[in-house]
Amino acid sequence: MAQSNESTVTTITERGPLAATAVRRAWEQGRPLRVVPSDLRAPPLGDLPPETATVVATSGTTATPRLVAHTRAGVEASCRAVSEALEIDPYRDHWLACVPLHHVAGLAIVLRTAITGTALTVHDGFDVGAVGRAAGECTIVSLVPTQLVRLLDAGAPLQRFRVVLIGGGPIPPAVLERAIAAGVPVHTTYGLTETFGGCVHDRVALPNVEVSLAGGSNEVLVRGPMVMAGYVGHPMASRQTLDDDGWLATGDVGAIDAAGRLSIVDRLKDLIITGGVNVSPTAVERVVLDHPGVADVCVIGVADAEWGERVVAYVVPERRDDPLPTVGELHRFAGDRLTRAELPREVRVVDEIPRTLSGKPLRRVLSDRGDA
Repeated sequence: MAQSNESTVTTITERGPLAATAVRRAWEQGRPLRVVPSDLRAPPLGDLPPETATVVATSGTTATPRLVAHTRAGVEASCRAVSEALEIDPYRDHWLACVPLHHVAGLAIVLRTAITGTALTVHDGFDVGAVGRAAGECTIVSLVPTQLVRLLDAGAPLQRFRVVLIGGGPIPPAVLERAIAAGVPVHTTYGLTETFGGCVHDRVALPNVEVSLAGGSNEVLVRGPMVMAGYVGHPMASRQTLDDDGWLATGDVGAIDAAGRLSIVDRLKDLIITGGVNVSPTAVERVVLDHPGVADVCVIGVADAEWGERVVAYVVPERRDDPLPTVGELHRFAGDRLTRAELPREVRVVDEIPRTLSGKPLRRVLSDRGDA
């Protein structure tokens, strides 16, 4: 165990059940808490911001992962806001954690139960059958979209949960509609490691959370007590991301309707600028994925002398023996749903799309390929 800021950093491994009592004990003793995979050595933390309670790594979808520090007050504010929004009753509810505990989604579940005294079951990993068997005894589960799809495909009794939270990335509208049609009590969430997980539920900001858009770029800004203290060892990045008024620049492009509901368009860094027009790769992917010959897709921008960037679709074919749709076929298929700027100018075949554990596409991996 390491010493930092006159407090003990307690490292809890992911392997095996993690009892809420152990987390509560660390919490009550005022020790910063960190959860890491048991087969990895915890990296040195260096100097921590004052009052640090947790240190969690970002997912690293657009850059090298950073360590995010949260204060005890910030973590508690997040946990209580989520519990209030979900109307958690510690005598009735029972959380299921089947997402990695070294990511903020899993750690947040553990600490919510520790703070509210709610029952908790932790699975060693994600197993469709195990989640189905836990439904009913457990009343609340947090899933990423990929897990939801697998559970729906298996006919798991998700209707027996009181709440099914979906986060970790955008959920395709078709998947959301499928879940609702099946009677799943699904609730979408939006948040980052920097906000200690979900701070917007069903497009509405949680209590004590403010959401705004930056002028010009429409970058989503978030302010509230659960916003991070800073990045460990990266003071300049902390200042660039978190301003003096407490607004966190999320890196996401969004829209807010007249009722104040937030929609996420895409990652700011993922936007493709082709011929001076901003193109959302996520919007293009949703349409291309509807093509019967496409099993999976990831869209990126590739440098182009004429257009600045051109839209390129990396496609996994539905059946290996069938030819992929040509650019012309995709244009005919998607021409009435995508603008000319959004239509892919090139299609490239891959065996799989690189993704994070939560299902987010790793566009930078494709961008770093030699043929990109």
